[in-house]
This record gives sequence, structure tokens and C-alpha cells, in this order.
Amino acid sequence: MDGVREVLVVGRCSVDVYPVEVGVHLEEVETFRKFLGGSATNVAVACCRYGRTVTAVTGVGDDPFGRYVVQSLERCGVDASHVFVHPELNTPVTFCEIFPPDNFPLYFYRDPSTPDFQVSPDHLPVGFEKFPIIWLTASGLSVEPSRETHRTIARADREGLLVFDLDYRERFWDDELTASAHIGAMVEHADVAIGNLEECRIAVGETDPDRAADALLERGVDIAIVKQGPIGTLAKTRTERTFVPATPIEVINGLGAGDAFGGAICHALLSGWDLSRTIQFASAAGAIVASKLETSPAMPAEQEVLDMMDRFPEACRRTETTTS
Repeated sequence: MDGVREVLVVGRCSVDVYPVEVGVHLEEVETFRKFLGGSATNVAVACCRYGRTVTAVTGVGDDPFGRYVVQSLERCGVDASHVFVHPELNTPVTFCEIFPPDNFPLYFYRDPSTPDFQVSPDHLPVGFEKFPIIWLTASGLSVEPSRETHRTIARADREGLLVFDLDYRERFWDDELTASAHIGAMVEHADVAIGNLEECRIAVGETDPDRAADALLERGVDIAIVKQGPIGTLAKTRTERTFVPATPIEVINGLGAGDAFGGAICHALLSGWDLSRTIQFASAAGAIVASKLETSPAMPAEQEVLDMMDRFPEACRRTETTTS
């Protein structure tokens, strides 16, 4: 591995084409803006905003959008030297509709396949096992060869933490049973698992927040994080339980907030923060992005997140933490 890198992010990229008009169906939208998107690349940018050194492993097409993805990553400070260019498949594009506070339909243009799902073990950087944090998402398990790449990482003798985003997207899978089998098996290799209630249902068959967190811990993770949208976030270890209420902001676009949350978790883990501060910080980071239209360009720096926490101190005051 050349140089010292802190975070390896593997997974989906995208060019997000989002409407400027809020509350308007796509057939009626007249003006759009494009952003770098995709869960993995969003997390990579989020980590860079905190000054972390990040390498992204994903794939793009040999087309203008592919060049845009690589250039956008590089402008944000992400090492894009392991973004491979597929000679035939197109760079994926994603459209959405924006109906705040909680309805943001996504329309993926990823057929018949996409370069990011063609990432193979050969595309991984030499010495990937040495990264302090490796970030994987469940959607990368939905097809080969991406699935085998994720398994290669999981089976490796790693020196750092494997953070697994449960990121379940129904359209990427043949059926729920297949998704549950592959996602559940990967949980057993993860050190940290992050998901909402629906994603926990797919991964471990539980939708009650505490039972879902306990089921993740029973599968072997050290930190289980269960996101509950406008209610807040529950996090558990084997000795500690923390609940952080959501930051009470006006939601403009909830897409990308989870990736901001994930990047903040990586930063907190590298910083050695305790569980309650970690979740408070991540929740505030997610709130910042949810209050804006764009995705990766909205990823905040650390001081922005701290300022948000200062603006809404009640979220920190109402944090519930118990130890055993």
C-alpha cells in the first residue's frame, strides 16, 4: 500500500441528477443539478471532509459521467487510483423526486449492469488488509464479481475495523431470502454494523430496535447501530447502550444523510471517541446533509458538525446511555 491511508471504501458510485424543484414529480421537473453520488463514494467524500485519507474502489464507464466521477473524487481529496474504467458498461445515473420530509423516490439507471458491480478482487489495492477502516455496503453483495470481492475482504487477515453498511436496496436482489442469506453471512465478519429497521429485518430478522441490535451483536459485531429516522439512533455494544434523539432540523432531501452519518462514524472511530459522542456527532452530520438538496457536496467538515451540535444541544442532553 503506497503511503498511509486510513479508510478504504468499496462499493457503488453514481452521478446523481436531482431536481431543483421540490415537491414536483419528475415528469414535470424542468431544471436538474448533477452531483457525485453513490453510497460508497459519498462516504469517501464525507471521510475526506474530516481530513481523513481515503481510497475508493469502484468502477465507472468509459464515458463523460465516468470522468466526472473520477474528477469529483480527486477534487474532494479521495484517492481515485483504484477506480477502474469498464470499456462497455455505462456509468450509473440516479434520479430522484423530492417530497420532504420523508418521501424521496429513487430511480436507478443501472441496467443491464454497472461498472461498480464489476469490481473484482484484482481491483483491490495491494495491502488493503492494513487499512484501519474498511467500509463495505450490502448492495455490493447482490451480484458477482462484486460479491466475491466483498467476501475476499471479509476473509482477509485484517488489521483494522470492517464497517458494514446494511444498505438494502430491493431492486438489486432477486428476492429477500437471497439478500438475507448473503447480508446475514457478512454481518458475522463485521466489527461495526449500521442499518435502519428495514435493513435490520433483512440482515437479522428483527425490526424492534433493541432486539435488532442484540441480534447483530450475537452475530459477532462489536458495535451495532440501528437508525430510526426522525426518532433517533440506537447504538449498542456488549456493555453499553446509547440512544441519541434525532437533530430537529427541517428536512430538504434525506438522500445522502445516511452516508454523511457513515463518514462521521468512520471519523469518530479513528478519533477514539466514546459511543455516545460518536452517535451524537454522526446524527448531527446526517442532519446537515438532510437540510440541503445536494449529496456529496453537502458533506460537512468537523467544525460544521460541532456547530450543529451547539445549535441543538437538546439532542446531546437527551442522550440516554447505560452500561452493564
